[in-house]
Amino acid sequence: MYAITGITGKVGGVVARSLLKAGLPVRAVLRDAAKSRQWAELGCEIAIAEIGDADALTKAFEGADGVFLMTPPNYDPQPGFPQTQANAVAIRKALETAQPKRVVFLSTVGAHVTEPNLLNNSRMTEEMLRTLDIPVCMLRAAWFMENAAWDVDAARTGAIPCFLQPQDHPIPMVAADDIGRNAAELLRDEWTGARIVELEGPARYCANDIASGFSAALGLPVHMVPVPRDTWETLFRSQGMQYPMPRIRMIDGFNEGWIDFEGGAGIEHRKGQIPLDDVLKGLVA
Repeated sequence: MYAITGITGKVGGVVARSLLKAGLPVRAVLRDAAKSRQWAELGCEIAIAEIGDADALTKAFEGADGVFLMTPPNYDPQPGFPQTQANAVAIRKALETAQPKRVVFLSTVGAHVTEPNLLNNSRMTEEMLRTLDIPVCMLRAAWFMENAAWDVDAARTGAIPCFLQPQDHPIPMVAADDIGRNAAELLRDEWTGARIVELEGPARYCANDIASGFSAALGLPVHMVPVPRDTWETLFRSQGMQYPMPRIRMIDGFNEGWIDFEGGAGIEHRKGQIPLDDVLKGLVA
């Protein structure tokens, strides 16, 4: 049996459906019981647990051959990432008690970077997982291609505000479907200790590629409009953020190149199959 957190999201849903398609039992771990019906109808066991509730997580993970672990995104974390740290304590307690056979954690490109930025939360969770006496895999996924969903409305006007700069600077990106399928494969693998798998798409893409992809999908000219770096903090605060610097520094990291894959000996690097244009067509549709 495989326990899947984040199952109502794009990646977690693909993980679960991939396992079900292979005839394997799945336990859907949800925060909201109201969202459990469709998964129960597909034959999943249901477990209700918040990521910070150690006791509920323990029950959700008990007897699992594998756990797919996702932590809730927090784009406006308080200094020191206190919520991430609290969640890590609960997750550690649950995994130590439940003792699943293996864990696949959806981490991120740049999780190894020490420079303060938004992706440090994955670094903290990785560090916790390495203390466990359970085989764990850190699946470090690239920038989600589906992040472009935020740009669909702007693309229809022909101009997209752009934070990725320079516009011709390519960064690693990957489709959520590729992440989910690889995670499902990893859950069925066997290994010992801690394992790192890096995952990006079939090519690297820049902001101009996003514009051209939307242009093709919409059948109209689309271009990027750079948002000046010195306006970001004011803009993000006007949108309700209290602590915008981690997000700003994350974007800086992609733009300046210090957020990328770690590489090196003992780290596996994979490429997905889905190109950016296919994802953008789906978002437009």
